[in-house]
Amino acid sequence: MDLAEALDQYLGYLAIERGSSRNTVASYGRDLRRYIDFLGEKNITSPDDVTRLDIEAHLAGLTDAGLAASSVQRAASAIKGFHKFMVGEQITQNHPSAGLPLPKRPERLPQVLSREQVFSLLDDPFRPELEPSPKVLASGRVDARPQAAFHRDKAILEVLYGCGLRVSELCGLDRRDVMLGDEMVRVMGKGSKERVVPILGTAKRALAAYLQDWRPVLANASRSGDAVFLNERGGRITRQAVHRMVERYGAIVGIKGLHPHTLRHTYATHMLEGGMDLRYVQELLGHASISTTQLYTHIDLTHVRMVYLEAHPRAREQKGHVDQGGASTASNGGEAVEKGEDV
Repeated sequence: MDLAEALDQYLGYLAIERGSSRNTVASYGRDLRRYIDFLGEKNITSPDDVTRLDIEAHLAGLTDAGLAASSVQRAASAIKGFHKFMVGEQITQNHPSAGLPLPKRPERLPQVLSREQVFSLLDDPFRPELEPSPKVLASGRVDARPQAAFHRDKAILEVLYGCGLRVSELCGLDRRDVMLGDEMVRVMGKGSKERVVPILGTAKRALAAYLQDWRPVLANASRSGDAVFLNERGGRITRQAVHRMVERYGAIVGIKGLHPHTLRHTYATHMLEGGMDLRYVQELLGHASISTTQLYTHIDLTHVRMVYLEAHPRAREQKGHVDQGGASTASNGGEAVEKGEDV
């Protein structure tokens, strides 16, 4: 069996036995086809003939081509998984990726919006005076789809931040997944893992209003199915459309290049800042490992300092402390902490 045939089996294994998402299978497929093309240029088509040097040369080439470190790391993971699969399925005994270290990628703190930015994003573009007016078509029919899209966009932004969903999870929501009476939303996450997250407050109100009043305006009997969020032609909204929409509303309130995932980062960070236990945040985000949650979330150091000042019994000592004899003694350390200086 050659590498191309083995790849078809591996992608089927990922999709069916491992339950990997379509996006994961597609990404691994692109990475591994590029890898097989590289090997083909060296006249290597059999799994038996691949060497560690071939793999390292391919990964070095990806880096030289300017791919991001995260993309090179994903390609390395795909290659390791592919060769491990071929050995496990007895397609080959050759395991050139065994012990291959994954390229390190620099840790980047995710962009997180402030509370003020979130309130501005969710409120300012949706003031009543900005709501589009219905269009009167030449036929005399009133077209309320621009209004419906306005309220749909409000609901999408509220749900992204209010529930911490991935954009693919939001686009995949069906009406049967929305349990507003129980204030819950059922989400199908990565690897077809189901979880339930609360929906409360403004997110619940915005989604309820959209489902009751505005989704019927967008709905098309032949295209809509059970999808929650629809485009203006009545089909299920796409990830690309949500990306464009989020970026557009971000620009309106002065946040350049806003990404839907930023709202997920922000949700997690604000929940932690509000005192939620990291394990609960892990469950709400649908992370298999808590280490992922720790990397995913970032608490602003200003907030950490504020919590420290509130919690530590000695943090607010300013003028001095009382010694054992009752006399006040200068306490430079307390003043330094209060001023944020190093001591």
